[in-house]
Amino acid sequence: PNCNGENFQIFLNELSKMNPAEFKVMILDNGAFHKVKSLIIPKNIALLFLPPYSPELNPAELVWLQMKRKMTHKIYKTMEELKTEISKIVKNLITRELIIDLCGFDYFFK
Repeated sequence: PNCNGENFQIFLNELSKMNPAEFKVMILDNGAFHKVKSLIIPKNIALLFLPPYSPELNPAELVWLQMKRKMTHKIYKTMEELKTEISKIVKNLITRELIIDLCGFDYFFK
């Protein structure tokens, strides 16, 4: 329910139990909860962090940016109103063409 170190630890522990003989490499952004000093990284998991300020390595950030631009400076009175707005943005703004335009870096296709 929350992005914090405690919940990330639970996630890592559960992931570690799945196919425990398998070594897992997780590619992560630099979210503070990914780097909590108290984290105990299971032996069958390695964390690999993306360099800061490299949206081309995390194309989802560019999609979020488009969504945030459509939602900035608006007040939503209810959670239902917010959900409706997000749904509308996803249906009307987030198209296949936009995703290719935002995320279609040349090196992806080489």
